[in-house]
Amino acid sequence: MKTTAAGLLALALVVSACGRSADKAPEQAKDVTAGKVSGEVSVWAIGEEGKALGAFAKDFEAANPGVKINVTAMGWDVAHDKITSAIAGSATPDISMIGSTWAGEFSKTGALDPTPGNLFDKSTFFPGAWQTVDVNGTAWGIPWYVETRVLYYRTDQAEKAGVKPPATWAEWKTFIKALQDRGGAKKGFNQGYTAGSWQELLPLIWQAGGEIVKDGAYTFDTPQAVTALKQYASLFTEKLAPNDTPEGAFPQNFIKGEVGGFVSGPWMVGVLNSDGGAGFKDKFDVAPYPKGPVSATSFVGGSDMVVFKKARNRDAAWKFLQWLTDPKVQAKWYTTVKSLPAVQSAWQEPELSADKQLKVFGEQLKDARTPPPFPTWEQVSKVIESELEKLAKGKSTPEQTAKAIQSQAATIGTGL
Repeated sequence: MKTTAAGLLALALVVSACGRSADKAPEQAKDVTAGKVSGEVSVWAIGEEGKALGAFAKDFEAANPGVKINVTAMGWDVAHDKITSAIAGSATPDISMIGSTWAGEFSKTGALDPTPGNLFDKSTFFPGAWQTVDVNGTAWGIPWYVETRVLYYRTDQAEKAGVKPPATWAEWKTFIKALQDRGGAKKGFNQGYTAGSWQELLPLIWQAGGEIVKDGAYTFDTPQAVTALKQYASLFTEKLAPNDTPEGAFPQNFIKGEVGGFVSGPWMVGVLNSDGGAGFKDKFDVAPYPKGPVSATSFVGGSDMVVFKKARNRDAAWKFLQWLTDPKVQAKWYTTVKSLPAVQSAWQEPELSADKQLKVFGEQLKDARTPPPFPTWEQVSKVIESELEKLAKGKSTPEQTAKAIQSQAATIGTGL
């Protein structure tokens, strides 16, 4: 099924590209008709959010008599291919949840409905979140929930070592060294070098003042990218991070105190509170990303919601998404599944504003970016992961890594 789906989508992309003028103006969104909505709305949703959305949508149904929201839950492991197959087979639902890096790929097929401007104001969302749906000036869907990366650290080890959370790259390494030498974290810092490691590299490039795209093409061999790769590699070469962590060892190595810190998203708060057992919540905390030469920019991810052009109930679909992005609804959704609001004003609601750790994520979201919404990003991210593993293992240098990523990314292209 995966090969067939990928092949059908590739064909759809070719046909779409062949039939499109390079200077064609961005597609204009149609407004949603005002007034009462009714009928059924089919929604595909992913992961834990997918499991919870059906019951959550009962509030929307109560406020809109005559509307029925039918949610089909699916796993993250099958979601991309299922949506791909539905597009190729003209069998899409009204709405689907998608990953935050998928909008470019799916918009290229011509299957998505542009976001109606009469329902959504992009300024109400975190800028980095809105970037996930904006493709060449046209919005395809809306950001639903967000996540960003911050620094997790063992407060007990930091106190024992006499250090505070680092504010800069230089302090970062000094901090880790102190946790090793005086705090008991013998293995230092847990830095990823396999699946998902591209999410640790991109912030370093941005923090160094670099870009990964220039003039519509990938650029991974810039001086700033090399600076970022040197910072990344130095944690391994200076023995501040292990490059032989067994699969599945994290986060237990943090709970056991073998490593004293890592960079991750907000879901890890719940994981650590659960897996760490009684009292562990008092042994760790979060802090903003340490600042590089230029900034302290982090990565923003999460999930978006899109409406398909072949939606059978377009008006009700878009009004359901408008409801999902209401600040109070976003705050209630956070209490349901702990997904962070993409709408900035939702963070002022009491469900979020009283949490000290959440405030760190909220502040970091003000300086967070996303990869470009290119159809080929999923392929390029795999290239980055492969090359970072070689770098972490000492099989390449930062300069060689930058050239290798650039060469393969250029061959793959942007897909636009």
